Amino acid sequence: MTAKRIGVFGGTFNPIHVGHLRAAEDVAEQLELDRLLFVPSAEPPHKSGSQGDPIAPAALRLDWVHAAIADNPRLAVDSLEIERGGRSFTVETLERLGRRTAPERPVFVIGCDAFALLDSWREPDRLVTLGHFAVMARPPAEEGQLADWLPAFLREEVELAPDGRSARHRRAGTWIRAVRVCAFDVSSSDVRSRIREGRSVRYLLPEAVRKAVLDSGVYEDPSAEYNSSRP
Repeated sequence: MTAKRIGVFGGTFNPIHVGHLRAAEDVAEQLELDRLLFVPSAEPPHKSGSQGDPIAPAALRLDWVHAAIADNPRLAVDSLEIERGGRSFTVETLERLGRRTAPERPVFVIGCDAFALLDSWREPDRLVTLGHFAVMARPPAEEGQLADWLPAFLREEVELAPDGRSARHRRAGTWIRAVRVCAFDVSSSDVRSRIREGRSVRYLLPEAVRKAVLDSGVYEDPSAEYNSSRP
């Protein structure tokens, strides 16, 4: 039986939006993934919410991801970080998922800006041996080369392909590939800001997610007055 190629798309998804979904579709298609797993974090180590801009409860964010991908059989959700609780570290997630996908290593999906900061993550040297990396680039970053985003600790550890779009880890044999994804000018922080201001988020979120997010009230300005008919 042929081992399946599994992608791992981690993040806070606070909330999940159409940009996440389009990027997932592009990566899955270009890398011919059998399945791409969304893995919502429990407590993201690089982010912290505030009273005015909260991180929604993990259970809600997990429900929203389920609702967002319900009609796409190539996409799935794994709640392992939420079930584990505490701060979510990717090295632990890839280690656990790698045991499921062996002998094939999982493919970790990451934005080029985050990839450039990989040396600030927990155990980065070990992290890049546990899985392959799909580095998402969208305009204007798509005009760059993988070498532009390599964190310092990796520069002597990988061999770049002649086209500059991929690299292979010399010791681990894992690969890193730049993947162009569709540019949607949407972010979770913008969605949250719009909701606080009582502005429409229609078409920025899948419709089922939009309704669930607004019904939750989690991102609303507690000092403002809203009604159930708002967009």
